[in-house]
Amino acid sequence: MPEESTTPDLVELTRQAIGAAQRGDWEAAMGLFAPDVAWESLDGLGMFEGATAVRGFLEDFRSGYETFDTEPEEILEVGDGVIFVVIRHKGRLRGGAGGVEGRFAWAVASEGGLVAHVTAGSDIGEVRRAAEQLAQERR
Repeated sequence: MPEESTTPDLVELTRQAIGAAQRGDWEAAMGLFAPDVAWESLDGLGMFEGATAVRGFLEDFRSGYETFDTEPEEILEVGDGVIFVVIRHKGRLRGGAGGVEGRFAWAVASEGGLVAHVTAGSDIGEVRRAAEQLAQERR
């Protein structure tokens, strides 16, 4: 009988986190993050350390929108517990008449089946390089 893997499917973990955040289910989303998770913005928004700070950042970001949709374009397992994600945000800012759209990337590192570190930014290439470097450092 083949041995079952106890390693969580990191792509699925990422999809679950995106889906929960899309629904505004912050309890489910944050349940996928380690208590000491760090979220690093390469776009100058700062570093958020700990699940409470990360949740506050994500809720604040989402609350600026009247309507909001996040769609993953690419989720790639880089290796050694690192995922590279490209997402597309679409929405309408509160009080705005027109829509806004943007593409962002995340380098997601996991520990023990939970998201431990996210490096995020709008420069897709820069985040891809960060994901590859992180995976290399973990080898």
